[in-house]
Amino acid sequence: MLREHGRDFPKTDPAESGGPPQALAILLVPFGTKRLFFTSTDRGAAATNQFHFQVLDGYFTSAWFSLHVLFDPLYLFPPFETHHGLKMFMASRIQTRAFSASARNLSKVTVLGAAGGIGQPLSLLLKLNPRVTELALYDIRGAPGVAADVSHVNTKSNVKGYEPTPSGLASALKDAEVVLIPAGVPRKPGMTRDDLFNTNASIVRDLAKAVADSAPNANILVISNPVNSTVPICAEVFKAKGVYNPKRLFGVTTLDVVRASRFVSEIKKTDPANENITVVGGHSGVTIVPLFSQSNHPDLSSNAELVNRVQFGGDEVVKAKDGAGSATLSMAMAGARMAESLLRASQGEKGVIEPTFVDSPLYKDQGIEFFSSQVELGPNGVEKILPVGKVDAAEEKLLDACFTDLKKNIEKGKAFVAENPGN
Repeated sequence: MLREHGRDFPKTDPAESGGPPQALAILLVPFGTKRLFFTSTDRGAAATNQFHFQVLDGYFTSAWFSLHVLFDPLYLFPPFETHHGLKMFMASRIQTRAFSASARNLSKVTVLGAAGGIGQPLSLLLKLNPRVTELALYDIRGAPGVAADVSHVNTKSNVKGYEPTPSGLASALKDAEVVLIPAGVPRKPGMTRDDLFNTNASIVRDLAKAVADSAPNANILVISNPVNSTVPICAEVFKAKGVYNPKRLFGVTTLDVVRASRFVSEIKKTDPANENITVVGGHSGVTIVPLFSQSNHPDLSSNAELVNRVQFGGDEVVKAKDGAGSATLSMAMAGARMAESLLRASQGEKGVIEPTFVDSPLYKDQGIEFFSSQVELGPNGVEKILPVGKVDAAEEKLLDACFTDLKKNIEKGKAFVAENPGN
């Protein structure tokens, strides 16, 4: 274990990582640090490696650095007279270690609907992710062009756009670890996510069939709305194909949490990164239930205007764009964040938790087969579904309203596949 001021950090088993043991430590580095010592003791294969940190002639400030340290016998960092010098030295070490680590974790990510309003910025964000080594882009038109554009971004991943043919789709999906589905038509003013159902349901059904045939073991992230119905559509298709794995099917509801944290920070004048707001339920209107009573600001639970803004934040964007689109950029960010979390978990990182709409046991006794809540991710997808926790009276009412609509949304998706199995 790594230990820093009494805090333990897990080390990576070389048998799991394919290389020398490593650890990632977050250290508070004094502004006036002259030297920083890292020593290791090794008494054989069964011994515990320990690092002892010694700071000479330093004093504390609020500067944080991420040090990716190999278990070498000794690291002695040279003296740095300035904060900038130390920061630049650390950055060079981080970059070197990051490339060596990512090379051992090859990850192909596929985007179905890559040329659309969400698909294009999503593809760009994935190209910037060092965990992605191969990026496959597919759409009914324009994917090769998007791929050519994104491929010029100077990161190490390879990008390829695929033609809209059955063989092109199969090739895009082959060996994918993560598949994101933002395909479909966007909302226009006056439309709800549910209004998109008739068009997007067929699109998602057909893409799900291709995923079942060509990438049955991939983690599937459904972005196409209405998520409350399109996720059950995918599940029914996978069941019919005999490849349904509830641990690997996710509806992306991350944007609801992102919005909630931002809206709270605007009210409280805080950093949204420090606002951990739990949002449960579904991903449409009243099925979105923010649990402010569990946050740092339980008084906000009674703020009906804020609750409504979280539930219908997408309408705000649709109206502002005046018919020219929906929440494409923020949704792309949310999808990229969810994909990043899955990749981190699949590569062995522990304690990765994201809100997501999954096959859940939490309310199945009430006929709710799918539900969005905090989920701990792991190498096999869903590792653990966390309980909703204590809610106040106002949130109980919100959950009751959620259940009524959510159950109908789920049944609508299931019925669509039963009535329209497709070819």
